[in-house]
Amino acid sequence: MTLWLSAGLIFTFASIAFVLIKWGNAQCVGVTPVRTLTFIAILFTSGLDVGLIMFPLTEFAGYADHTASPEYAFTNPLAIEFGFWGFLIWGFYFLTCFYFCIIEPRVKFFEIPLVKVINNVVIIGTCAFTAYLLLANLPWYLPQLGDGESIIPTFYLVVLAVISAAVYSSTSLKYVRFLSLSSTYLFFGLIALMWFGAFMGDNGSPSEFASTIGLIGDYFANIHHFVLPINDYHEFYLFWWFAWSIMIGQFTSRFVGGLKTYQVFAAMLVFPSIPIAIWFSILYYYHANGLDSSGLYNIAMVIVGVTFVINSLDSLIRLYTDNLNLTVARFGKPLYIAGNIAALFSLTLLFKLDFLQIQWVGALVIAIFFACTGYILATKYKRVREIEGSPKENIVDFHKIETIN
Repeated sequence: MTLWLSAGLIFTFASIAFVLIKWGNAQCVGVTPVRTLTFIAILFTSGLDVGLIMFPLTEFAGYADHTASPEYAFTNPLAIEFGFWGFLIWGFYFLTCFYFCIIEPRVKFFEIPLVKVINNVVIIGTCAFTAYLLLANLPWYLPQLGDGESIIPTFYLVVLAVISAAVYSSTSLKYVRFLSLSSTYLFFGLIALMWFGAFMGDNGSPSEFASTIGLIGDYFANIHHFVLPINDYHEFYLFWWFAWSIMIGQFTSRFVGGLKTYQVFAAMLVFPSIPIAIWFSILYYYHANGLDSSGLYNIAMVIVGVTFVINSLDSLIRLYTDNLNLTVARFGKPLYIAGNIAALFSLTLLFKLDFLQIQWVGALVIAIFFACTGYILATKYKRVREIEGSPKENIVDFHKIETIN
């Protein structure tokens, strides 16, 4: 698996470089273009899930234990955490967003029946894994509901409610957009709440925040360490990012609103990384100084984490139901809602039983990357070589919207 993952990483980064060189100034326009701020909000909240909120406080200690994990000794725990979540790996999303915005409309690889089935298996499986992560982390963040370790029936009900809310939200695009912006504002509110709690009271000062966030600079000095897997746990993260990459590219490509390719690349790497860096720095300060994050803070993190899960799931549910024509228009809202809830909750339980693993999904996505490239080289090479930008109909519609506005 390590060799397969490494091959996928090298191929992905080489492809990003090729895209920027050949199509760096091409205009990217999706089928439903939105303003740049909305696009960034959709990207950020669709591309992240509960792990961003709930993982770091459980992981810093492991990254600092160089006796058990000497491979982390090259930098500090905050830089490691940021490297697993920020900057470079957002290039995965850039590559797939560009592909679905500009290349796929001419190639139609994902309309091949077998590919369509496999792609939607990936989407559905990753949706279920996202719900499973919430289920697995609730005991740590809501210990007052249990013993802090076991998953109790209440937690299953919470996850079922989250899946139900996401399925209902997916019935209308207006809910998807609203949740994307709401998730962003809630996350910024959580950042502000915990920042003031750490740096504006007796526990610290704003200057200590500056010195803490400065630790992330060591990530950029050691960025080469993050190109290939550091260890098995890093492999888990990288397969997870691959699992998300195709479906996030499919979804976000719809909303690109006239940015140049290099601007999409910069937006995807820089803008999401800024709030991630701030958030992780705050959490690391809590961890390093032994500050209490229970009570109100834990509840706030769970609320934002749950909102992230709903927002991520509704985007992906809408994506696979559109792809497979399992829409509200075809089946009606009651059957649509019931069917999706049953499927996702059942798959969530399979992840809980270790019957499914996200590494398998990520490995399958890498295979899709290679198969798509082979298909283009064998059958669509000339067509792709002549591409200069987004489909003309997208650009014409975009300019009409711009004129009206």
